[in-house]
Amino acid sequence: MNENPYQPINGEIVEIIEESPTIKTFVIVLEEPFKFETGQFVELTLPGEGEAPFTPSSSPAETEKMEISIMKAGRLTGLLHQCNKGQMVGIRGPYGNGYPVDDFVGKEIYIVGGGVGLAPIRSLFLTLVDRIKDFKSVVCRFGAKTPDDFIFKTTLFGSWQDIAGVDMKLTVDEAKGKWKDNVGVVTTILSPKDVKINNAVAVVCGPPIMMKFATLKLLDFGFAAKDIYLSMEKNMSCGIGKCGHCMLGKYYVCKDGPVFTYDQIKDYPDIWA
Repeated sequence: MNENPYQPINGEIVEIIEESPTIKTFVIVLEEPFKFETGQFVELTLPGEGEAPFTPSSSPAETEKMEISIMKAGRLTGLLHQCNKGQMVGIRGPYGNGYPVDDFVGKEIYIVGGGVGLAPIRSLFLTLVDRIKDFKSVVCRFGAKTPDDFIFKTTLFGSWQDIAGVDMKLTVDEAKGKWKDNVGVVTTILSPKDVKINNAVAVVCGPPIMMKFATLKLLDFGFAAKDIYLSMEKNMSCGIGKCGHCMLGKYYVCKDGPVFTYDQIKDYPDIWA
């Protein structure tokens, strides 16, 4: 991490990938190696316009470049979506606490994701695949509004399906085109038979309403609250616990999260708001 927490490292956008009608992945080459742990986030600066927090979607093993998948949702994200290759940006961080992957060794990992929540999940997935023999299995249940709204389509519909030790199922709210898989919200493809719950951890990331009902479903299956990991990224701003914008009960999401167990936050009101 840079000694000055407010000083970003310079980087250049070298590729822009159109993931969906509202999401683009920006491939950024940094002027110096940058290390982070999967689940941590960075502040991305667009010079002269501002900055915002994002969780990298690339593998932490890649230190010379970083991929960040961004949904067009406001002023700064709209400006980023207008950028072209060659645009200079800044990266500061990494911040927060990521997924405790070493604690997952020997367990089955049940990942539930949807929408732009697949961005931090991709980073986690790539990390797990690099160490696939350390885990009993990696079970993925991903959803999107339509087939077009899935991100990382090339690998999601392709090579990821064929990795030994990975069990993947996809669903959409509304089928279009040649879609032949499940139609329904992501909770419709969750089953207590997917993993041995007494030796499993669950990871949930996506829109708040999806996270809420997926978490409730996992609890119904018998998952302990301490074994459900949630990425609570909403409302982060400064990244270093100064502005108070991201407070969740006694926690600063940017410093104490963004990854929490459900057990840590379940008693606070409006955690899904």
